[in-house]
Amino acid sequence: MVSPNSSTPGPEAGTASATPVPTTTIPDVVIRLAGNSQDGIQSVGGFLARLAGRSDQDVMTYMTIPATISGGPSIFQVRMGTGDILSAGDQADFLVAFYQHSYESHIAALRPGGVLIYDSDHVKPNPEDRRFTHVGLPITSATVEAVGGTGKDKGKNIYVLGLIARIFDLDVPKLSALIAERLGGRGEEAVRNAMTAFNAGYANPVENLLGHLYRFARVTSEGKTAARPVVTMDGNSAMVYGLLTAGVRYGAAYPITPWSSIMEMLRTELPKYGGLFIQAEDEIAAIAHALGFAYSGHLSVTGSSGPGLSLKMEALGWAGMAEIPLVCINVQRGGPSTGLPTSVEQSDLMQAIYGSHGDSPRVVLAPKNVEDCFYIALEAVRIARDFSTPVIVLTDQALATRIEAFEEPDLKALVKENVIDLSPRPVDYKPYPIDGATRHAPPGSRMLSGKYPVVTGLEHDEFGHSSASPATHTKMNARRREKIKAVAATLPAPEVYGDQQGDVLVVGWGSTFGPIREAVNQMRQTDGGPKVGHVHLRSLSPLEPGLAAIFAGYRKVVVVEINDEGLYGYGQLASVLRGAFADPKIQSLCKTDGLTYKVREIVAGVQKHLQA
Repeated sequence: MVSPNSSTPGPEAGTASATPVPTTTIPDVVIRLAGNSQDGIQSVGGFLARLAGRSDQDVMTYMTIPATISGGPSIFQVRMGTGDILSAGDQADFLVAFYQHSYESHIAALRPGGVLIYDSDHVKPNPEDRRFTHVGLPITSATVEAVGGTGKDKGKNIYVLGLIARIFDLDVPKLSALIAERLGGRGEEAVRNAMTAFNAGYANPVENLLGHLYRFARVTSEGKTAARPVVTMDGNSAMVYGLLTAGVRYGAAYPITPWSSIMEMLRTELPKYGGLFIQAEDEIAAIAHALGFAYSGHLSVTGSSGPGLSLKMEALGWAGMAEIPLVCINVQRGGPSTGLPTSVEQSDLMQAIYGSHGDSPRVVLAPKNVEDCFYIALEAVRIARDFSTPVIVLTDQALATRIEAFEEPDLKALVKENVIDLSPRPVDYKPYPIDGATRHAPPGSRMLSGKYPVVTGLEHDEFGHSSASPATHTKMNARRREKIKAVAATLPAPEVYGDQQGDVLVVGWGSTFGPIREAVNQMRQTDGGPKVGHVHLRSLSPLEPGLAAIFAGYRKVVVVEINDEGLYGYGQLASVLRGAFADPKIQSLCKTDGLTYKVREIVAGVQKHLQA
């Protein structure tokens, strides 16, 4: 929040004013840009987020985009500063409104005392509203004047970026380098026009209207250990780099929002490492291609969003029966059917765990933030490879598009190479031993016994040959079940944050991590408040060990998730936990508005459960 820590006159780097302007030092700020998707406000938010990441500042973003091809209203919210930023912020400190509908739809998101910056060419705010500082600027006409006729549609976003850079005393050389880096592929003229718009926005003496400028508290190295460089990216990009680091070189998929950017990156990057990515004609063909790569001995990936995962279910059942290693990424969005293609939801958990016909237990993982998208990919590949099983990763629209800054992974220590083992198999070789691990032999491997195994979706014996024996089916079902239980034995116990015992344990999964953690911190800092802990699950099937003992230490367990409470009053993870532990104190806090949780929503929901 914009809360002055000190106000001291001093030199303002790059300002046009000759008179020193009082500067307010702030720990962090929430800026919401509201316009249309065609205005490029996502680009502005991306520039701000990446600048924060390159300036030793923490950052988190949130965006909404229209589901229609023709475009429409859109926002980009960025929270940046020098504190420990866990969420994109409940309320905006600064709202930049490009149009009247932007002002009317988002003024309620601006905190009292916040600053409204509006394009006076298009917006007429309520003059009686005294809650905010109003700053009207002719953004459209000023951009056209600076850049020319095309600036109306293609330059005002960069003009606003220059304006924000001035207000917050941002690092102009770094921003200029980011603009050149991002737009360089469009040619020198595009970069030149962008910098012209940026400089015009930066030259606006907005402090004459605001009365002061803002500067973030500087980061010092005192007491800090040496850290690796910081990288800034969205969750889909982090997932791709995790897959590459883990040794995945092959894959196939079909485009769908919000999965598609993973597919596009893989299609570009895999050939650089000697691999291949196929855009198939549909989701069914895509998973078939990916399973073909896996059958031949390669680590492979496929992915989609909820509707596409539904289409993949029959082939995922085959992968469970044939025990083929595969990573399947589901970037969740609102459902059912086409649903809310550009909104967030966590409603695919039951489909991921139980979606196939028959008894087909499988591994389901979920990253908690953008950084964890990288590491969850490593974990998914480890499990798929070591246990020869399909692994589903449930990320979501919020993580896919959100930008965060995090410490650069130690790639030299983490990178893996997948080497196909074509060595001769011994006489006693069995690919599906009843009492041992699955041991696939890629095509081309010599069988010293002269008997070659079969990979099939039919029930089979230890050699893979089809069998309808009741005894064999019973043993193989048990074998596949126990294998997934064995995965659980390799997982660490979940970390309990906050009070280790007490009134309530808040449980979450996926992108709810940051808002839950901030909510828990708020409740614990309240004088006389409840004793609150937080557990965030990364493995949803099988469940991480030790949960029953952790739950026993609290009076109530509240599971926070973005899905419906269902017919019986419990969200999807809460239903899984109640089924696993038969514990009636496990309760639900759910919502289905297509938006990420606000911190205050979680605080209010948990308090309501405590009072019940």
